[in-house]
Amino acid sequence: MSDFTSNFWSMYVAGITILSVLFCIVILVVVGNLKVHTAADNTTGHVWDDNLREMNNPLPRWWSYMFWFTIVFAIAYFVLYPGIGSFPGTLGWTSTGQHKSEVDKGNAETAPIYAKFTSMKPEDLAKDAQAMAIGERLFSNNCAQCHASDARGNKGFPNLTDGDWLHGGTPEKIKETITGGRNGNMPPMAAAVGSAEDVKNVAQYALSLSGAAHDSARAALGQEKFAVCAACHGPDGKGMQAVGAANLTDKIWLHGPGTEKTVLDMVNNGRVNVMPAQAEKLTEAQIHVLTAYIWGLSNK
Repeated sequence: MSDFTSNFWSMYVAGITILSVLFCIVILVVVGNLKVHTAADNTTGHVWDDNLREMNNPLPRWWSYMFWFTIVFAIAYFVLYPGIGSFPGTLGWTSTGQHKSEVDKGNAETAPIYAKFTSMKPEDLAKDAQAMAIGERLFSNNCAQCHASDARGNKGFPNLTDGDWLHGGTPEKIKETITGGRNGNMPPMAAAVGSAEDVKNVAQYALSLSGAAHDSARAALGQEKFAVCAACHGPDGKGMQAVGAANLTDKIWLHGPGTEKTVLDMVNNGRVNVMPAQAEKLTEAQIHVLTAYIWGLSNK
C-alpha cells in the first residue's frame, strides 16, 4: 500500500478485512444458535418429489470446527504476515524479501560455475562452449523479449548479430550497456529543420546517404538543412557512438524500412528508446558471461 499518498486506502482495506472476519464469526454464532420451528417429525415442511423431505438437523461438529479453525488461522495470519492494510506483520515478511533470498540462494549455488569464467577475457569466453551455453540461457531469459530469440531484433530493438552498434560493439561497451542500460532520445526536429518542404528534402538527403531510393533533386536541396541533424549524426551522416546517434549510411534502419515515410516520422515525431539496466538483476559474473555471448554473436 506504500504506492498511495495517504493512509485512507490502507485503513479502508484493513477495515474491510477485519469486518469480513467478524461477519463470518457472527454468522457462525447466529446460525449455530438459530432455532427453526419444525414439525413433530423434525421436518421443516418442505417436500420435493412427493417424498423428499427437508430435515432440521444441526451441522456436523467437524464442519463447525473447520469453520472456526479457518477464522483462527486468518487472525493468526494477519498478525504474522502483511494482510491488513499497511500493517507489515510481526514476522516482517515481504514478497520482495522472499524473492531476494531465493535469488541470492540461487546465485550462491551457481557461483562455483561462474568462478572459472570471471578471469577469462570475453573474447576467450566466446570460444568456450559451456560459457556460451550459459550465456544463451541468460540471453533467452533477460534479452530475447526485445531483441528476439535469435538476437536479430525487432522493430525499434537493435539486431545484435550484424556489427552495427549505436554505442560501440567492444566487450567493454557491451558490458557498459548491459550494466547501466541506455536511454536513446531522438527529439522532434521538424521545427529546427524548417518548413514541411525542408523536412521532406532532408528526408530525401538522409535516404541518399545509404543509397536507398530517393529523389535526387530534393536530396540536393536537403543537404544544407542536414546541418541541423549533423550535430548528432555527424556531417557525413555516419553517426556518433558517443551519444548513440545512428549511422545513416549503412542501410540499417531501426524503426522501419528506409523509406521517406519512416524518415519523416522520425524527424517530425522523434523517438525515445530505453534499454533497462541489468545491474540489479544479474550478478557481475553473469553480466561478464552475457557480454561474451552477445559480443560473440557479431564476431564469429
